[in-house]
Amino acid sequence: MNHLKSRDAGTARTPAGDQLPGALPDALRAELSLFRRDLHMHPELGNQEFRTTAAIKERLERAGLRPRVLATGTGLMCDIGTPDATADGRALAADPARPLLALRADIDGLPIPDTKKVPYASTVSGRAHACGHDVHTTVVLGAGLVLAELARAGALPRPVRLIFQPAEEVLPGGAPDAIESGVLEGVGRILAVHCDPRVDAGRIGLRVGAITSACDRLEVGLDGPGGHTARPHLTTDMVTAASRVALDVPALLARRVDARAGLAVTWGRLASGHACNVIPQHAELSGTVRCLDLDAWRQAPDLVHAAIDEIATLHGAKSQITYVRGVPPVVNEPVTVQLLHSAMAARRGEGAVEDTEQSLGGEDFSWYLEHVPGAMARLGVHPPAETTHRDLHRGDFDVDEVAIGVGVELFTACALLDGDLMD
Repeated sequence: MNHLKSRDAGTARTPAGDQLPGALPDALRAELSLFRRDLHMHPELGNQEFRTTAAIKERLERAGLRPRVLATGTGLMCDIGTPDATADGRALAADPARPLLALRADIDGLPIPDTKKVPYASTVSGRAHACGHDVHTTVVLGAGLVLAELARAGALPRPVRLIFQPAEEVLPGGAPDAIESGVLEGVGRILAVHCDPRVDAGRIGLRVGAITSACDRLEVGLDGPGGHTARPHLTTDMVTAASRVALDVPALLARRVDARAGLAVTWGRLASGHACNVIPQHAELSGTVRCLDLDAWRQAPDLVHAAIDEIATLHGAKSQITYVRGVPPVVNEPVTVQLLHSAMAARRGEGAVEDTEQSLGGEDFSWYLEHVPGAMARLGVHPPAETTHRDLHRGDFDVDEVAIGVGVELFTACALLDGDLMD
């Protein structure tokens, strides 16, 4: 039965969770919690994830699979249900001529200190898994281990590829390099989850269309003659010039694009001067450019350059602008969103799925969707009993580990229900 094609606008007709194989065994659930905590204790930055890659590889090989490290040296891919998927070379149940369903995880941490007081806090100074990539990795690993067992039993309708991608946090992300390494060859659809501290554990958030935003990096240098603070009229008042760029550029852009495009410049750093009585000759600003709309994102570099030059010139400063293209929005394909919805409803009921809003955060999963259809779900990680929310990219970020099992069973259900979507 194709549960997606039989679904009307308001309901998803899926079997009860106990009728769908691929439930997560308790022993594996406990093992995955320990695996996640080990990753959490040893975060590695983008393109430096050697320990993480080795840990994933070892566990997949122990399950009889054949993971392949990517050409970048970190990250890996692993097929399930293809003739060469297992160490003994046995052909499994799936037809290798059919396109694969890909499950993608990102594996890198962030360069911020872990401030939590927990036994599994980061042991690496100044680094933390503060965005949930340890959870994403563990979910895809767990799904792979369950799906490998289903494949051996002849119960996997489609071959599946696990993608463990490095360097998501490094613009423009590690996805382009992973794609160059061949991770999408033979793939017909791709799925991902991202931890969401605003959604309770046990639930997922879904959205058709753009679910994240474009994100670029911006560096600005300002120069002009400095001088004595007693005579600012004889100088370029650099601190004032930098302050006006910081304040006026976002306001100016808000009047030059459709407000619905959500084009926003947000500064993270402003530096100038060394003494209280000296007007400096140089100032620097750095920040991000985020945009909800793909067309506006394509126009953003020219608009931002013009706005900065205009404000800097008004205050007598010369500007040097470095605009680094980042990632486009993640645009969820409708049929894949429907697949995620049906899979979650099959496991936990319709009440476990909620609508989610478009985020201003950036995600390099978007690059995969330039090549194949797919979607990203928001994976709830907030402990339902807690009244506070620990946001992403903060040193105290943590998750309710119930989310790991939810993510595993979501992906295994997708693999089982995806049987005729790509025919």
